[in-house]
Amino acid sequence: MSVDCIAEENTILVVDDTPTNLQVLFDVLSERNYRVAIAKNGETALQRLQSFQPNLILLDVMMPGIDGFETCQQIKANPATQNIPVIFMTALSDSVDQVRGLNLGAVDYITKPIQHEEVLARIQVHLQLRQTTRLMEQRTQELNQALERLKQTQLHLVQSEKMSALGLLVAGVAHEINNPVNFIHGNLSHVKEYTRDLVEFVKLYQKHYPTPVPEIQARAEELDVEFLQTDLSKMLNSMELGSDRIRQLVLSLRNFSRLDEASLKVANVHEGIESTLLILQHRLKVKPDFPAVQVIKDYGQLPEIECYPSQLNQVFMNILSNAIDALEEAAIVSPCITIRTTSIDHNWIAISITDNATGIPESIRSKLFDPFFTTKPIGKGTGLGLSISHQVITEKHGGKIECYSTLGQGTEFVLKIPVQQVQPAIC
Repeated sequence: MSVDCIAEENTILVVDDTPTNLQVLFDVLSERNYRVAIAKNGETALQRLQSFQPNLILLDVMMPGIDGFETCQQIKANPATQNIPVIFMTALSDSVDQVRGLNLGAVDYITKPIQHEEVLARIQVHLQLRQTTRLMEQRTQELNQALERLKQTQLHLVQSEKMSALGLLVAGVAHEINNPVNFIHGNLSHVKEYTRDLVEFVKLYQKHYPTPVPEIQARAEELDVEFLQTDLSKMLNSMELGSDRIRQLVLSLRNFSRLDEASLKVANVHEGIESTLLILQHRLKVKPDFPAVQVIKDYGQLPEIECYPSQLNQVFMNILSNAIDALEEAAIVSPCITIRTTSIDHNWIAISITDNATGIPESIRSKLFDPFFTTKPIGKGTGLGLSISHQVITEKHGGKIECYSTLGQGTEFVLKIPVQQVQPAIC
């Protein structure tokens, strides 16, 4: 790189208390197309550095007031100017003084009387070094940014892989549970029928043989036959209710994972919401230190929509889980979540999920969908849930996700999803 090429884009501050030296340096540098600023002492130089930053400083050592050493020390102590190269100009030949200047942050020394070619050569070298350093810093920053993006992408992939593995696990468990549960549920009706027949038979026997032999009488008293007849029916009814609930839960798990629907499918949004609520039922129930969360459903008439059902269910899961977390953290006395669905028009539907927690400040709300942003304690949240939800709604479904919140009143998430997905053009 030529001197003239460098000079066109660089300003040099010359600090010297001798007018002759200032004039000589001004002329020499100007001839080589450098922009030149001058200061007659250290105080003036420091003042000028407050309003502009030169690319290099030529600094005289021996000056009245604060000398060159003190001036250099203050320049290097200021974060705004500490990276500007400083070349000392001095008639001192003592190596101790030179070492002192270098320890203060100077990059070089020029001895007086000044040799023009030497000055120009040293200036060129240090400007090239600074330019190279800046380029390396820029490249390092770009590499760090690329590395951070790579890390985010990797975490997104890991999260997606985890969700895929979780869906596979859920679907597998649901399948394995489904068969024995169906067997139990199907046989319970026969057990109830057989039990009812046996109880009727015992009652008929007691009617016609009111006075059984002593051995039977003793055994009947020991077993408390009357209690068994009453309680057995209750137990069978409870078992039937329990098995039916397990069947519903298994069905919800299968609907939630929907691994068979990884591609675009026509699905019922309400079924997805209901499946998610059933899975979250344990978090909605009353706890020793927190009341039950009331869920208000205001479902409108929605058409079936083209979507990725399992991914959409995951969005419901993320938003509902966050709402429950917010209610618990705020210790709301009467916690409530309202789910409202509406048909905007023939082409769009809207799903609103609202809680009555304390709300979200604007400073936080503006970052909700940023990857890795979370207000939860370390280990409790990844900061990816809402980011992934935003990606699922906007990128996968071409929809919108919006957050509205009022401090002291609660937060509302609104999902707007098209009824039909735009098919990519075939090239």
